[in-house]
Amino acid sequence: ASFIILDEDTDIVWATQKMIHFFKHESCGKCSPCREGTYWLDHLYHRIRSGKASNGDVDLLTDITHQMAGNTFCLLGEFATAPVESSIKQFRDEYEKYVK
Repeated sequence: ASFIILDEDTDIVWATQKMIHFFKHESCGKCSPCREGTYWLDHLYHRIRSGKASNGDVDLLTDITHQMAGNTFCLLGEFATAPVESSIKQFRDEYEKYVK
């Protein structure tokens, strides 16, 4: 188990993107839910943070995590879903600032 402490000035979308990029890099690629899921999460975070997101992209992040959950060979894919789901649940307004 682990936890990360962020101050109130930290961009939660940026922090979550960094976590997802780590999980994408660490994925062995043997199971498609983790390989494809972390790829698409990383891709969507890049699109969101670059200001090119569409209205449904934040919901698509959650859809991808739901498809990954319970379908990966190891726990890396399971752990990758937690920061996405919790950050959207707690800080959805921060995500909405990026979507125009």
